[in-house]
Amino acid sequence: MSWVKNTFSSSIGRKFAMALSALFLMIFLLQHFVINFTSVFSETVFNDISHFMGTNALVQFALQPVLIFAVVYHFAMGFALEIKNRNSREVKYAMNKGQANSSWFSRNMIISGAVILAFLGLHFYDFWVPEITTKYIEGDMSGMINGEYRYYHEMVEKFHDPVRVGIYSLSFILLAMHLMHGFQSAFQSMGARHPKYTPGIKKFGNIYAILIPAGFIFIALYHHLTSH
Repeated sequence: MSWVKNTFSSSIGRKFAMALSALFLMIFLLQHFVINFTSVFSETVFNDISHFMGTNALVQFALQPVLIFAVVYHFAMGFALEIKNRNSREVKYAMNKGQANSSWFSRNMIISGAVILAFLGLHFYDFWVPEITTKYIEGDMSGMINGEYRYYHEMVEKFHDPVRVGIYSLSFILLAMHLMHGFQSAFQSMGARHPKYTPGIKKFGNIYAILIPAGFIFIALYHHLTSH
């Protein structure tokens, strides 16, 4: 236990733990995209999967708390590490011209992270809060309104608003840029840094960082354009 405590109290240990939370969140993001994408071609499939995820005890009382913890930990630790790194490298950048050796986003992950966190707040307000209110405050676990599942119609209703669609699209563009640096950084923090494998990890990370956010933007635009 002391080894674990010492490891995660060190700078390297905190970066390793943050990398683990990042990988967990990227897996969740992929799963979330797959479920949402079913809404493009089948209302029934999307409703069935959403109802299963919303009523399954393992998902609700085991995976969901872990997800919330991972989100809070990742962003809190990310902000703390970024502030610490920024304070320690100000002089070094002036001497070594660090701006010329790294991208703007790699040096300003805290900015994109703050915007993404604000977006998550909106996303929780749009979907998670109504879900919890319906199930645990109103006591309705059926997931139905007038004999039909509410999940698909609730999602489509949110995307009627062009302002909300614009906010979602901008947020996912920033997420893509955040992931382009964060994906490779997470693997490096876990020790996966090798001349033979790093280029492949970077390439796969860029593909993931572009396709998944672009897919979410497509879903929002699709429902906005087809629901009128």
